[in-house]
Amino acid sequence: MDNEKKESNQNELDQNQPQQNNNSPSDDFSEQPNSELGNAISENPANEVQKKPIENQPKESLPVTEKKKKNGYKIAFFSLGGIILLGGASYFGYQYYKNNQVEPIVENVCLDTDTKIYDAYKDAVVMVKHRYAFVARIKGKEIQLNIPEASEETLFGTAFFVDKKGNMISNSHVLQPWNSSENSEKISTDASNIRRKIASILTADIPEDGYETFLASNWGNASSEYNEEGGYHEGDSEEGGGEEFINSNDVAVDSATTSDDIAASIPQKDYVSEDEIEVYMKTVDISVALHNSAEVWLPCTIEKISEDQSVDLGVLQLTTKETPNTVVNIINLDNAVTDDQSLRPGEKAVMIGYPLGEDLAQTISGIKVQLYNGQISKESDGTKIQYTVTSTHGASGAPIFNNCGSLIAVNFSGVEKVQGYNFGIIAKKIYSVYPVIAGEAKPSTE
Repeated sequence: MDNEKKESNQNELDQNQPQQNNNSPSDDFSEQPNSELGNAISENPANEVQKKPIENQPKESLPVTEKKKKNGYKIAFFSLGGIILLGGASYFGYQYYKNNQVEPIVENVCLDTDTKIYDAYKDAVVMVKHRYAFVARIKGKEIQLNIPEASEETLFGTAFFVDKKGNMISNSHVLQPWNSSENSEKISTDASNIRRKIASILTADIPEDGYETFLASNWGNASSEYNEEGGYHEGDSEEGGGEEFINSNDVAVDSATTSDDIAASIPQKDYVSEDEIEVYMKTVDISVALHNSAEVWLPCTIEKISEDQSVDLGVLQLTTKETPNTVVNIINLDNAVTDDQSLRPGEKAVMIGYPLGEDLAQTISGIKVQLYNGQISKESDGTKIQYTVTSTHGASGAPIFNNCGSLIAVNFSGVEKVQGYNFGIIAKKIYSVYPVIAGEAKPSTE
């Protein structure tokens, strides 16, 4: 039995041996006869040496050419995408630049539409923000007043560039609101009351550097009422006099002598004289913001105020004394209409300005100037003209143009609560506050 099993196993091994040799001819050289090994090597030694290294390499490294092709496609794809994006950005950037580019105007060419006038001068028209408050000068020293009656006020207006040195034209009531006809009387009264109150509490022993703190701390005790004896009432007594009864046993007392003794026992204080106190309005800060800006305020100085109360004009200038490069076209006064008698009722009037100040001008994309139009409604009286252009506070100082874009007036007032009754100072009056145009002195027209 054992011999039969051995023979059958041997037969199975003999039958399977060719299959194993076919599947893996180089699995184990020790099992092959030496003659077969020698023949295999001698038949094609070069091919066998070349094949073995390739067989030992990882399978992942075999398709190198295919990977290179895929990487090449990716590089080409991303390069093409980058070129398309760059081209698109360049195109839209150019279109934005083209649409927002302001072309320099050609002299003596009529800007025959409102849009052309707006595009030419929108950057030359700025919004003015003027902060001002009461201050006091005591014995020659100017101080800020931190009291309720002297709280800071803010006024918005409009101005426009007339040269490349940062000079702008506006209204005098925008630059000095306390001197305007509608405000001057009230401000004068308020200043007098503040001066009297200061004199009622400020004693002579207070040092100059302590004025502000002392007045702020003791302002509740101040009084502006002046009594007949030349002093200020600090308060009225409400106690009644009643009748005085003297018995025969009482000793009569001289009331006058007693009063003098009481007064002598009270320490007397010297107060700063009202004549040594001056109260007045003063600019805290004045600045302008450009059209299309992100509310960046450029500091200015007030250069000139008209001496004629009927000519509501003034000049302010950027502290840099240089008009920004974004202002392509200034409003050239050489092209202004100086013959005011040629301005006829029914002719177009166009205003560019900032009515209502920040309330209308402020947008999510920055400050925006506005355009309004109407007609001249009354002939010039030699100082002003009337027109139907919509206007309100904030548009004071705005330029008014004719149908060709030439300056004809500077907006300065309107009738309260009624639209369509607005006035402008005629253009030739600008020469009274800004006499030098293009390096040549213009004659005064006052």
